[in-house]
Amino acid sequence: MALPTHWGVRPEETARRYPCDDCIPAPGGTWFRAVSVQAPPEAVYRWLCQMRVAPYSYDLLDNLGRRSPRVLTPGVEDLAAGQRVMTIFELVSFTPGRDMTLRMLPGPGRRLFGDLALTYDVRTDDSGVTRLVVKALLGAERGTLNEARRRALAWGDLLMMRKQLLTFRTLAERHAATR
Repeated sequence: MALPTHWGVRPEETARRYPCDDCIPAPGGTWFRAVSVQAPPEAVYRWLCQMRVAPYSYDLLDNLGRRSPRVLTPGVEDLAAGQRVMTIFELVSFTPGRDMTLRMLPGPGRRLFGDLALTYDVRTDDSGVTRLVVKALLGAERGTLNEARRRALAWGDLLMMRKQLLTFRTLAERHAATR
């Protein structure tokens, strides 16, 4: 498990099935990103719901310079399939308190990045630590250009997703410490 396709993930986390597997059954690429969080799973999941209002990575690049909120937005935890998430994704499915599966909407994002489905999964490990794992599946578009694009995107995604997951970790841990 090497960069840029895998970061922070454990072997057992790559072996299990995730809801995004139903979105792209024969992917052209699979990426995993993960962090441990010293906060209860429900706190981590609640922060994931905030993706309905902001991306929580490098705001200058992917949020038009607006800072992603550092306080919870009331009501965004009321999820429904079909909702927009981070502007270019649609919420495909979710298990309250456990996972959220997103898929890139047709349009400029999909033309630029290709088909993409991802699951954000929150659960505790055997030691009781909360793990936030993301599995991303890329479409299987063929061709030399698409292969080169996937390789380049893996590095870009690692940079952005790492920042996002570390931000969620910080916010969830801070939130849990004030409770």
